[in-house]
This record gives sequence, C-alpha cells and structure tokens, in this order.
Amino acid sequence: MEEMNLDCVKRAVFPGSFDPITRGHENILRRAAGLFDEVIVAIGVNQDKRGMFSAQQRIAWCEATFADLDNVRVDQFQGLTADYCRSVDAKWLIRGVRNGGDFEYERTIAQMTKYLDAGLETLILFTDPEHASISSSVVRDIVHHGGDVSRFVPDAVDLRAGESQH
Repeated sequence: MEEMNLDCVKRAVFPGSFDPITRGHENILRRAAGLFDEVIVAIGVNQDKRGMFSAQQRIAWCEATFADLDNVRVDQFQGLTADYCRSVDAKWLIRGVRNGGDFEYERTIAQMTKYLDAGLETLILFTDPEHASISSSVVRDIVHHGGDVSRFVPDAVDLRAGESQH
C-alpha cells in the first residue's frame, strides 16, 4: 500500500467475535474494503465467555481469508468497541445485517455507540441474499454435531482439522 497522509485516512473497524468467520462476514468485509482506505477486522475477546475457537485461530482464519486485500488488517481487542475505535483513530464502524431482527439489534447498538462517541459513525451493510441464513452460532451448532460447514465458511477455514476448543 502506498504511503498516505494518516491524518486523512478513512479507517473503519469491523468488530465481531468471528467464532468462526462465515461467508456472510467475508461478503460484508470485502464490500466495505472498497469504501475505506483501511478496514480493521477487530476480534473482540470477552474473558467471561469462552469461544468455540481460540482467539489465535480466529485471527489466523481472518488473516488468511483477507490476505489478498492490502487495506485490511486483523486485530483483537477487549472492552468497548467505541474505546477500541478511538485507540486506532477509526471514525467508522462496519456492521453486517442478515435480516430484520439483526437490523433492530444493530440499530440499538449503533445508537448506543453514538452516545458513547458522537464522532463514530456506523455503516450498516446488508449481506448478499445467498448468505442471509448463515450465522456463526448456526455454524458452531453444525460443527458441534459433526456436520460439514465448508460451504458456510471462507475457504481458509478448515473445521475438519479439529481446531475446536470444546
């Protein structure tokens, strides 16, 4: 990536647990990457919740999935998303929506985020229809029961390798 004035970089954060990353997440991020100078895939780590997959595994999957995009980087954070965005000087949050239920939830989160940081804007992108039924929780349930999720996750995610922590 050529050097640019960092004071005018349009930087966005795409936060989530990505436990695991799905084709829906990939769809949203690839489209968002065309809108911003830099997009950070920010993997939230909650010490009170144990994910199905380790943070290190989720980071590796995200890095491999977006290795072809020069303006995407992967990071992890703890705490409030608004605080993380301030720490990396991001003015935009990317959120993905699959359906009306997601929209209502994301609208509430966006409004609370705006309360926490008036300078942080949320951009909501709707996933393409073919990915609307895919969620990380459904993928985890299929994995838990030994099913094949290869068509629901990016090619870089190989869940047959036994990376699960459960």
